Amino acid sequence: MTDKEKIRQAVALLLEGIGEDAHREGLKETPDRIARMYEEIFAGLDQTPEQALCKTFETSDCGMVLEKDIVFYSVCEHHLLPFYGRANVAYIPDGRVVGLSKLARTVEVYAKRPQLQERLTAQIADALMEYLKPRGAMVMLEAEHMCMTMRGVKKPGAKTVTLVTRGAFAENECLQQQFWQMMGR
Repeated sequence: MTDKEKIRQAVALLLEGIGEDAHREGLKETPDRIARMYEEIFAGLDQTPEQALCKTFETSDCGMVLEKDIVFYSVCEHHLLPFYGRANVAYIPDGRVVGLSKLARTVEVYAKRPQLQERLTAQIADALMEYLKPRGAMVMLEAEHMCMTMRGVKKPGAKTVTLVTRGAFAENECLQQQFWQMMGR
């Protein structure tokens, strides 16, 4: 749960720190807007993946399930700047499947926290393994980081790709190849 008053105070101090007048017309409501925004973009701090993955459905033997191109937005914990991209989440069910929207919700739970892309990728895969108990999971994220685009090295369009394999995906190159084929690569 965010503390809106602390956020408001911090934003007002930040505005003063950069030489702005926090009381001028265009900025006087900014601390409150930022506090409301932070409550939304960091909502994952109050959520768990279990909430999204707890309801499963029995299924006979089925192959790989891949939900691709799940758009996500997150905030880099190093600079508090956004990074955004697409998540591709696959798992091999072991008698149980989850509703497809729940895979996207799992991505959201972890993306809506101060984050590192590498950790985000692993957290999604580990949550699938823990709560779905599949034979394996594979997660690939591709994202653009504003900390590289608008500051520092200033390389717009550069994308970071992270990949995590668990269970059968880590052990079986054929499954990995099937993932890439399903991705169209």
